[in-house]
Amino acid sequence: MVKIGDIRDLLFSAAPRELAMDFDNVGLLVGREDAEVTAVLLSLDITSQVIDEAEDAGVQLIISHHPVIWDAMKSITDDTVQERKVAKLIKSDIAAICMHTNMDIAEGGVNDVLMSCLGGKTSGILEPTGNGSGCGRVGELEKALTVPEFLSVCKTSLNAGGLRYHDSGRKVKKLAVMGGAGGDCVKLAYDMGCDTYVTADIKYDQFLLARELGINLIDADHFCTENVIVPKLEELIKARFPEISTQISKRHSQTAMFF
Repeated sequence: MVKIGDIRDLLFSAAPRELAMDFDNVGLLVGREDAEVTAVLLSLDITSQVIDEAEDAGVQLIISHHPVIWDAMKSITDDTVQERKVAKLIKSDIAAICMHTNMDIAEGGVNDVLMSCLGGKTSGILEPTGNGSGCGRVGELEKALTVPEFLSVCKTSLNAGGLRYHDSGRKVKKLAVMGGAGGDCVKLAYDMGCDTYVTADIKYDQFLLARELGINLIDADHFCTENVIVPKLEELIKARFPEISTQISKRHSQTAMFF
């Protein structure tokens, strides 16, 4: 019999708790570690629609990247979206395990998978956090591509509905990536000799900085740059616990649409 605590421990073996940033909230956030689990739903986020999906599928556990409990909760009522979601999980006896910045930073985690999806080979860390670990990755493509060629790779491999970008006129060869909101590291990517930086949630002034520096900058969407880890987590669980039924959410997808 597989328990929820067993799956949590497996995930922490891949992305240790101590790698998580101080502000973060990771691990088993809802549910009992000694509860039996036979079916798991995986999703980047635990939305109300994802909880409905879990109920319909009869799963006992949702595994997500983003924490369902982010800040200190002082009550569980129906006053906020977050409280309603947690209350619904408890009522439906569905546990939640969330692996966030520890999975961003871990070797083989979000950023290594993102680099691989874009055709790059990781060679280093973009933003060190200490002890040889850090956020983001630096790597190289086997063959230099024009920006339009690389944009096609990004859109296809990340299943993105659209891309925001600045084309500096340089070919894409040395690449920096950071899943999720990484606009603050544009200058760092440039200083590390990268010609291209792929991340998400890029602000206007960060695009201006990229133009001044002469670095290609691509906003490939927060969901799309991080959702790449979800199939890898499913593979990890299947390999260790083949008796468990797993499925990736079909109701959660890229939130921002393009007209």
